[in-house]
Amino acid sequence: MKKANKVVLAYSGGLDTSIIVPWLKQNYGNPEVICYCANLGQADELTGLEEKAKASGASKCYVEDLREEFVRDFLFPMLQSGAIYERLYLLGTSVARPLIAKRQAEIALQEGADALAHGCTGKGNDQVRFEVTYMAFAPHMQAIVPWREWNIRSREDALDYAAEHNVPVTATLKSIYSRDRNIWHISHEGGVLEDPWNEPEEDMYTLSVSPENAPDKPEYVEVGFEQGVPVSVNRERLGPVALLNALNELGAKHGIGRIDLVENRLVGMKSHGVYETPGGTILRTAHQGLEQLTLDRETMHYKDVVAHRYAELIYNGLWYTPLREALQAFFTSTQQNVTGEVRLKLYKGNAMLVGRKAAASLYNPDIASFTMGETYNQKDAEGFIKIFGLPVKVRALVDGK
Repeated sequence: MKKANKVVLAYSGGLDTSIIVPWLKQNYGNPEVICYCANLGQADELTGLEEKAKASGASKCYVEDLREEFVRDFLFPMLQSGAIYERLYLLGTSVARPLIAKRQAEIALQEGADALAHGCTGKGNDQVRFEVTYMAFAPHMQAIVPWREWNIRSREDALDYAAEHNVPVTATLKSIYSRDRNIWHISHEGGVLEDPWNEPEEDMYTLSVSPENAPDKPEYVEVGFEQGVPVSVNRERLGPVALLNALNELGAKHGIGRIDLVENRLVGMKSHGVYETPGGTILRTAHQGLEQLTLDRETMHYKDVVAHRYAELIYNGLWYTPLREALQAFFTSTQQNVTGEVRLKLYKGNAMLVGRKAAASLYNPDIASFTMGETYNQKDAEGFIKIFGLPVKVRALVDGK
């Protein structure tokens, strides 16, 4: 039998992590199991969590409110970067895991534990995100991953195990979706989504109304930024958590932020998931609108290139790495003048950019206007075009055209 004396388990109170508590005791020499849950905005999922953990056999359960840190130090820096994975995914699950795993490792060191455990499957990305973070903060500690050891192969098996060991769980065979929720988004996997031809069932959605059932009248919202960080909604200055909650409520009301994605996992397979990110979608659209005014062409274009790599780092669990930190320094530098206000129209699943202004705007009406002005001499374009197109002209002459 494998052995551990004290294990700190990343605990959500869901089916998988609930049955891990008695499983650890059975298979690792009856260790003390301490559960840890980070409150990142799971709402009512946190209700009764400590009691449930102890009823499953844990000696104690930490539940910590990390929402402020999550939004301020993870979500807003990611927003500044413009990172998006595979054209659609706003990385809601990916960006949360490093914070959870870091704090879990810190508690394990504080408690004198000799092992860390999580409920991620051997097929998913989360196992990488947790364990790479463990390596960054507790490299000497063993990681116990039941899904890579036990003979449970399905949610049906897990439900049977829970019943056998009197573990209180809320999952049922009727509601078989696997979900992850935080203040940024909620994800849905499994069930009918395992066939990507199937349209998601409307009652699956948790945060947002369908665009069809959204209000028939559009609603306007103004978002204020300081150096690329959102600071106000409709000119009311709000803290990070309150601001995101306000935009989540608005976005959900208008059916904004739903995506359906077949994505490429790090482990080599494709998976089908549906995501709801109402407030995050509004913020991304607003932030891009302000950058249109305040970033020069070369910086904006290069930033888009680098954001693609940054998204991969987040998705692959490499938050605590030198490259991620170096890229963040670049993104922070680009945001010095990204200060101003953006106005959006919310309507039937769409967050439409309809206005933006910034003190450091690079948009010059005198130059851009169709009305002739003194600032721009149109005759200057002739020489520029001749030089710019010279390689094309030379190639044509060589080809005998």
